[in-house]
Amino acid sequence: MSSESRRSPTGEARQRDAERSRRLILQAAVAEFSANGFAGARVSRIADRAGVNKQLISYYFGGKQGLWEAVNETWWAVARTLYPERAPIADVVTNFAKGGAGNASSIRLLVWESIGDYGTGGEPKATEMRTTWMRNHVEDLRKRQQTGELPADVDPRAIALAFFAAAAAPALFPPIAEAMGIDEPLSTESVEWYAEQLGQLVRSLARP
Repeated sequence: MSSESRRSPTGEARQRDAERSRRLILQAAVAEFSANGFAGARVSRIADRAGVNKQLISYYFGGKQGLWEAVNETWWAVARTLYPERAPIADVVTNFAKGGAGNASSIRLLVWESIGDYGTGGEPKATEMRTTWMRNHVEDLRKRQQTGELPADVDPRAIALAFFAAAAAPALFPPIAEAMGIDEPLSTESVEWYAEQLGQLVRSLARP
């Protein structure tokens, strides 16, 4: 073995390995938590899915609870990228419809939270991030009502909730979508079709 091959990894290489391990763990955690909730998820299964030693989960995330919070924080960080500043609200809803279907496992995490399964430490820290994001969203819709982009006689909180539910519908209710005649609702073709249709619906709300 050459001296070159015996050298320890550089700091840059170690950083890349660490980032890769964290990414694989987060991806595996989303799948495990969405399938089993916090209570039913197992760290050993997450480690197996990620192909890493389970001790790395404690090292990077402080254990199962910390990993749950990191997964939630990741989703709300992604949500910001789907809401470009000054984009028409129809485009925003379209983005969320595509993003929700493409991250169906992440959407299902919200269902587990809705039934109170959010870990041993109570509601995750991401709850504060979510509250801030949603309050800003409602305020943005209120401003759009003033410009005529949305009807002014509907409470913006109701609009926000309806938009969020509509965007998440294919990921949450694929059997219902199939019963309505939408084949393979989470396929790329169906997601694109639904997102565009939802965008058209939102555009129709604008006052003439």
